[in-house]
Amino acid sequence: MSTQKETQRALLLRVARQAMIKYGLEPEFPAAALAEADRATDSADAHGGEIRDLRELLWCSIDNDDSRDLDQLTVAEALDGDRIKMIVAIADVSAEVEPGSALDDHARANTTSVYTPPRNFPMLPERLSTDLTSLVADADRLVVAIESVVDGEGASGESSVYRALVRNRAKLAYSSVGPWLEGEGPTPTAVGAVAGLAENLKLQDTVAQRLKAHRQERGALDLETVEARTQFDGDSVSGLAAEQRNRAKELIENFMIAANGVCAAHLEEHRFPVLRRVVRTPERWPRIVQIALEHGGRLPAEPDPRALNQFLLERRAADPLRFPDLSLSVIKLLGSGEYVASFPDQPLTGHFGLAVREYTHSTAPNRRYPDLITQRMLKASLAKREVPYGRKELEALATTCTAKEDAAQKVERLVRKAAAACLLDGRLGQEFDGVVTGASPKGTWVRVFDPPVEGRVEQGAAGLDVGDQVRVKLIHTDPEHGFIDFARAAHASRPAGR
Repeated sequence: MSTQKETQRALLLRVARQAMIKYGLEPEFPAAALAEADRATDSADAHGGEIRDLRELLWCSIDNDDSRDLDQLTVAEALDGDRIKMIVAIADVSAEVEPGSALDDHARANTTSVYTPPRNFPMLPERLSTDLTSLVADADRLVVAIESVVDGEGASGESSVYRALVRNRAKLAYSSVGPWLEGEGPTPTAVGAVAGLAENLKLQDTVAQRLKAHRQERGALDLETVEARTQFDGDSVSGLAAEQRNRAKELIENFMIAANGVCAAHLEEHRFPVLRRVVRTPERWPRIVQIALEHGGRLPAEPDPRALNQFLLERRAADPLRFPDLSLSVIKLLGSGEYVASFPDQPLTGHFGLAVREYTHSTAPNRRYPDLITQRMLKASLAKREVPYGRKELEALATTCTAKEDAAQKVERLVRKAAAACLLDGRLGQEFDGVVTGASPKGTWVRVFDPPVEGRVEQGAAGLDVGDQVRVKLIHTDPEHGFIDFARAAHASRPAGR
């Protein structure tokens, strides 16, 4: 009797589930949460109160090709002079997820959706996240609308937050909208099918670029990394497709940063607490200074976001091909962000990488629990109700959300490495060029350029530091544990062990 060999897809799914449990996340929904989702009805059919009807506007969503949990829509309107009004519509998830419900308990336990190659583990059941609380095309949906007027210099002026009813006119994808905005691709079919949408998207692109330029003048970092998406041939890993940033991704990124700033300012104005996402001062600024010197740049001894961004802009222009690798090194050296609960009259901690002080997470309530918390506070402020969270509870939630997001990133990173190990299985002895992405007493890691995978330098790591270019030789893979082991090419001589 023969035993059927486990497919790579099945292996990766098993690794993902085991990792979620290991890091304190729940891979499956409790029966009670699924039952609540099944009983949910479309809240847009029973709306009331002060809700503006904005369904006639040219709303559209832009996301990944396969995304179904659509949290935001965007639209723009030209005003007098060179001013442009931008509006972001955020799915009203809180209308379907009540505090203390089984749905809320599960969302609070994980605090985020987890995205892995074999499957996604959404924070909310698909009955909600891809249907009733998703801003799907051609359906009426309740939203929290975030409006801001941007001048010709990219500075935001008057702004407002309110509830609204909207309708998505077109579900669009970064992969087609980006090249079109850059003049490198045809008009996407879904754009051409809606009268006036092409012009509106170009207006959105204009205001997004203004916002980006204004933030960069204030020291926002212009970073770019290579994201690799796992490709399957049946149930086997067949490749890793590198996804680059484009104008469509920048459009959404800049709109969302601006919307998050408006939300934080609104809560402050109404004397509500704000759950902020911050990156404090860089963890390893001296190493960033050293890397700049190695590339012919000079940075001050003390952390300076404006100086760092100017260096990054110069390096992007000088070597666009290797700029993502430099960006990755800087990101690693900046350190991770964290959630912090701030309260009225409390000194603010800014976001080093974004060059904004009034910043919160509010634009993805289907996918992130902090955004759902912020949405509840926004709606409470609009309805002139009391703050729905006590100080100690909000501080505890900030700590939990930071820890759970870190756990989710560990799961995603492990499964990506496991998928990469599947791809590299059978290629032992092959040499690759790469860049060091981590160096500490725990070990040294390198990301090779092609395919874009990360592994540990088991031999010849002495003297390597983040940002160093290095040639390595593949000496060991273990998809089960997500291990990819390299040796510096000059030192590759024996198999690595764990």
